[in-house]
Amino acid sequence: MLTLFVSAFVLGIAFNAAPGAVFAETISQGVRGGFRPALAVQLGSLVGDATWAILGLAGIGIALQFDALRWPVGLVGAAYLFWLSWASWKTAKVEYSVDATPERSAKQALNKGMMLSLTNPQNIAYWAAMGGALGAVGVTHPKTADYAVFFAGFMVSSVAWSFFCAAVVDRLFRRAGKRWVSFTYRLCATVLLALALGTLRDLIYPAQSTTPPQHKPMPVQR
Repeated sequence: MLTLFVSAFVLGIAFNAAPGAVFAETISQGVRGGFRPALAVQLGSLVGDATWAILGLAGIGIALQFDALRWPVGLVGAAYLFWLSWASWKTAKVEYSVDATPERSAKQALNKGMMLSLTNPQNIAYWAAMGGALGAVGVTHPKTADYAVFFAGFMVSSVAWSFFCAAVVDRLFRRAGKRWVSFTYRLCATVLLALALGTLRDLIYPAQSTTPPQHKPMPVQR
């Protein structure tokens, strides 16, 4: 069980450290409000991560790969990424100082993190794959306890990463100058736009095979 927990912990770090929409929004919120909003984005995203993890490990994630469900989730996710990109680009022009109301911005950041994770179609494929990938760590006939340990290891690493990532973002951008803040917002807007376009591309031109590999989880961007 310890090996399974450690494997899930390491996998969780790799999953969370992959740059994507959540990371871009964490930077965007960290520039504006510092540690608390940056942490809120990360913790909010864990709601979606946990949801997809439970569904995927329960085997439901495979069903979610059908077009009838994949398209609505993907379109909502792409639309939200487009909106965040536009908002970040607009903010770069008008807002250059750290937010003086961290409580309000933290709540908004929490909601954004939740929305980004819940509407990320890559999470569907990732956890559908992980539902059958425990054999890679030596669990050929996983039971409920094995899934529970794996889920616990993943979530512990995700919470630890949330605090680490928020602290790094806060440290890097706490004394950011006006030009650097504006550049950061524009960079985040560009990344979010690219991710939105990538989401649409994946919907229109899906991979040739929708069957996930048994021993190698699909890469995912947060």
